[in-house]
Amino acid sequence: MKLWSKDKDSLKEVTDFTTGNDPEMDMHMASFDVLGSLAHITMLESIGLLTSRELSILKAELKNIYSLIQTGHFIIDDGVEDIHSQVELLLTKKLGDVGKKIHSGRSRNDQVLVDIKLFLRSEIENITNEIKRLFDLLLSKSDEYQLNLMPGYTHLQVAMPSSFGLWFGAYAESLADDLITLQGAYQIVNKNPLGSAAGYGSSFPLNRTLTTQLLGFDDLNYNVVYAQMGRGKTERILSQAMANIAATLGKLAMDATLFLNQNFAFISFPEELTTGSSIMPHKKNPDVFELIRAKCNSLAALSNELAMITTNLPSGYHRDLQLLKEKLFPSIQTLKDCIRMTHLMLSAIQIKENILADEKYQYLFSVEEVNKLVLSGVPFRDAYKKIGLDIEQNKFTYSSQVNHTHEGSIGNLMNEKIQANFEDVYSRFDFEKTNLAINNLLNK
Repeated sequence: MKLWSKDKDSLKEVTDFTTGNDPEMDMHMASFDVLGSLAHITMLESIGLLTSRELSILKAELKNIYSLIQTGHFIIDDGVEDIHSQVELLLTKKLGDVGKKIHSGRSRNDQVLVDIKLFLRSEIENITNEIKRLFDLLLSKSDEYQLNLMPGYTHLQVAMPSSFGLWFGAYAESLADDLITLQGAYQIVNKNPLGSAAGYGSSFPLNRTLTTQLLGFDDLNYNVVYAQMGRGKTERILSQAMANIAATLGKLAMDATLFLNQNFAFISFPEELTTGSSIMPHKKNPDVFELIRAKCNSLAALSNELAMITTNLPSGYHRDLQLLKEKLFPSIQTLKDCIRMTHLMLSAIQIKENILADEKYQYLFSVEEVNKLVLSGVPFRDAYKKIGLDIEQNKFTYSSQVNHTHEGSIGNLMNEKIQANFEDVYSRFDFEKTNLAINNLLNK
């Protein structure tokens, strides 16, 4: 069934090709399609296109459909083109002509736009809460292991003393910065496109401000042409923010695979979090981190994929845009899975003690010895040369005690400032406002 059918239907081959994976992807948006319709019909009644009785019975039936979706009993029937068609079909079967009135003043173009934005807004909330959970764990581990020293590397060569406090805290602060870009994406997502219709507005006196308030959006996409142009741009901006988070997780995963390696042996995990070999009985493989690394590398390519689908499209709607959903929607789940698995692994991480007692790390302390000479009055270049010659002549002696006190160093992690910065960005999302609006929409 197609909403746009008249006296002839498309060939099955055309229908199958153009429908593609839409029924599967649209199930992600099912509940949000109902929410958009609830706001739309409330607005239609306010401008006289529905009676109060029609509004009442449409609301009741839409809420019944919403309940079916929430309980997993909703399906898109075979032959039905998309979620919008399925909802309208159910309403028309149950309510007759009243069900046919629901589409007044909108197009499937702005309908799918608002569905996508509501879905993405909800998923950003889910991602943000998963990030906060991982951030809190990282900062807790940073405090716990502040003084547990480990080697720091440049060029994968032993460089200077570091600590697990610094290592955990670095990834916490990285997530804090990643949250800034996700919040920026949220600001783009949280604007209402409903009422832009097919991209050129409507001759009905639609009240777009009302639907914005009912759906808990922060603002409107005001220009109706731009509302349509925003499709593709919105997804791309979100995918770029997701790529930043993925890059942080992927780098952490790479560190973990190295540090678990027997030649490093800085960390270990309970056996149930690693995998074995079919031939080598001693193996404890970091498969979880390796898959996180691979999946996050794939997420880094997502924004380019989305850009290539939409590059050089003129303004207005084009069917190319349909393909964005099947690229972005599964990737959101992948990112959430990677965040959750990173949290699971790090919650059980075991840190090796006294790593730097091993003599192979002695040159980590060369800069410490140079700095001691500088503090005693020796010019830096002379101190550098003396310690360098001592190393070459096998005369180097050192103390393994470190005393780093400046902001962000081993002895002064500044985790309280990192926490404050994170919380400042987190508070800007204002999920309570949007959730309250949705609750009101469903319960009035």
